[in-house]
Amino acid sequence: MRNDLTIYDKVADRWWSDDIRWVRTLKNLVPGRLKWFDRQIDWQGKAVLDLGCAGGFMAEALAERGAHVTGIDPAADAIDAARAHARTTGLRIGYDVGVGEALPYDDSSFDAVVCVDVLEHVADLTKVLSEVTRVLRPGGMFLFDTINRNPLARLATITITEDLLRLLPRGTHDPTMFIKPRELRTAMQGAGLVPGAVTGLGPRGINRRFDLTFGRLPMTAILYMGTAHKPNGADA
Repeated sequence: MRNDLTIYDKVADRWWSDDIRWVRTLKNLVPGRLKWFDRQIDWQGKAVLDLGCAGGFMAEALAERGAHVTGIDPAADAIDAARAHARTTGLRIGYDVGVGEALPYDDSSFDAVVCVDVLEHVADLTKVLSEVTRVLRPGGMFLFDTINRNPLARLATITITEDLLRLLPRGTHDPTMFIKPRELRTAMQGAGLVPGAVTGLGPRGINRRFDLTFGRLPMTAILYMGTAHKPNGADA
């Protein structure tokens, strides 16, 4: 089975335990993403939606930066784990169960939507991007990462990461759902977003647990992250 989204609920009760290597890998991606995202936006006081939040790694990091965070994910058990952990940290984060194709929020609800490790899993990319545009306020920012679609990306993410190193469970990704940057750019424009900067993302080192650490890379051939914004009056 490819694009297996049940994996998040299966480990929800241990999401914050640090005893599952592939979950630690997801956690280790957050600082690398945010080192670049932090240069694109000032999170303080912003209403931010973490779309596809799973157990809350990114949501908590954003809340610690002063954002007013809402997280949403279809994995109900993972959402329960996120709520429970937020209570232990004292962070005020709202969590909902739902999908990106039908966000349960009013128009113009958020200053930013963050969507990491998600777009290559969704059932309908066009609908998700349309919903992102709808819930963003004019001038609001969309920050994302996803996986490029080419033989090198398939080798790195499926053959090496899933099948050989088991850094992710086998079947996590379906390589046919990977998205070329130009395709995503066109889809964002079609949804009414204005594409912005794009950069690569990937391994940058190894920590004391011999887990990979991540950060910005110049190449976008495998993982890439980027931004877009919803036009406001000044863009007209």
